[in-house]
Amino acid sequence: MQLAIKAVGEGAKALSFLLAKNPQNLYDRAEKGYRVRLTYTVFTETEVEVILFVTPDPIELVKNSPDSFKITQYINDREFVASSLFCSYARSALGTALNGRTLEEYLPWVTHAFELNIGFGPIASDLPDAVVRRLFEPLGYQVNIERGQANYMFKLKDKSSARFINLHGAVTLQNALKHLYVLIPVLDNYKHYFMDEREIEKLQRHGEGWLLNHPLNEVIVKRSLRFRELIDKVPPELTAKKTEEFGLDNLFDDPVQRSEKSVESLQEQEQEQEQEQEQEQEQETLEFRIEEPKPQVSLNEQRYQTIVKIIENLSSKETIVDFGAGEGKLSVRLGFIPQVKEILAVEPTEKLLLRAMKRFAQASQQEGFISPLPVWGSFFYYDERMRNKDIMILGEVIEHIDEYRLPRVMNTIFASYQPKTLIMTTPNVEYNQVYEMNEEVRHKDHRFEWTRAQFTQQCNTWANQYSYGVQFDGIGQEIEGFGHPTQIGIFTRQVGIEL
Repeated sequence: MQLAIKAVGEGAKALSFLLAKNPQNLYDRAEKGYRVRLTYTVFTETEVEVILFVTPDPIELVKNSPDSFKITQYINDREFVASSLFCSYARSALGTALNGRTLEEYLPWVTHAFELNIGFGPIASDLPDAVVRRLFEPLGYQVNIERGQANYMFKLKDKSSARFINLHGAVTLQNALKHLYVLIPVLDNYKHYFMDEREIEKLQRHGEGWLLNHPLNEVIVKRSLRFRELIDKVPPELTAKKTEEFGLDNLFDDPVQRSEKSVESLQEQEQEQEQEQEQEQEQETLEFRIEEPKPQVSLNEQRYQTIVKIIENLSSKETIVDFGAGEGKLSVRLGFIPQVKEILAVEPTEKLLLRAMKRFAQASQQEGFISPLPVWGSFFYYDERMRNKDIMILGEVIEHIDEYRLPRVMNTIFASYQPKTLIMTTPNVEYNQVYEMNEEVRHKDHRFEWTRAQFTQQCNTWANQYSYGVQFDGIGQEIEGFGHPTQIGIFTRQVGIEL
């Protein structure tokens, strides 16, 4: 984790007075669990650059964790990326400047707008680059976003998911630090400590003078406080300015789908906050559109509706397997389809499966609902219960599997499980141009995304190999030359099948 601040122009040397750090000395503090170092790389009359490094102890990060019995507690990005951890640790070095406290003779420099260049990162954020820019540009910064090159042994992507943010603008040092202390956790969308009403006071203190009139005020407040109980306590004067250019629905709807599977890697601490998940994961999907108008129904909703309609028109639909069921939103809809008698909701992620179980219990109070059976499972482990079902669903699932592993997965599905009907949906990579995406794929956990021709070829190969017929269609708004945002294949077993 690092932060670089450079001041250029007359009075640049005053930066050292505001930071209260001697340019001749290396600031080096080691506390239990982390180390903070600050050094000046340039110090002249007209140019001063200071760099701050924060290095957490990865073992200390997971000590006393409620997940201590799992090896996965060690697999996280917390020791590498700028987050709330970074802000907390860096406060020992930057607290004087953040609070605007200095000797009386240097007080005029507290309100002096320096020509600052600020670079920080790496950032692991679910927000697309365009939204990152809209967080900082209203504060007077020019924003440049850099991504490192990724060199994988298999074809996945050319650029890293992590980003370095570079800002340039005329701003006081105190305000610049306030911006960072609020917006870095907003980008990361996670805080490592237990949150209470003091978090609102902190937001008021650091957001004074700029947060109220920020075009994305509502987004910042919501992602800073995270939980409904805190958001409901925010005073009106902190959120009087509503998001103008696009609302929260525009930011967190789907068509650039945000899979809940990968979000779990960012939520490994503070288990006591899990009960707050009753807000129904309002940030479960992510959408950012620049030119295309927002549809009345989100793409995710259109996928559910399409799959349900297909199943309703099938003659054989008593038994269904919903692979990659997530929180169980599609499985719940399947439970209300007449003639359905059994639904297996298969999901490899424990936390999502627990949320699905809660959703199933709530829906069970309604008449005519067939409650799905939650199954903790995966493609890679054969399960006798999946065999010979009427319908199997792979909704936005295959793109999360490495391409070289797909043949084994499809052999298990087509040769061993042999569903009468298989419904498969996946993103159409050609449509990504419509979203003006900087990323090659719609979500960082996607191992690949296929063109329409690639999807058709793969599906025809599987169909011919395993004696299935296949039909193709699209979901979402079709645009000439790009197709639909989601492509769908419907496989039908050719031996003794009546539809």
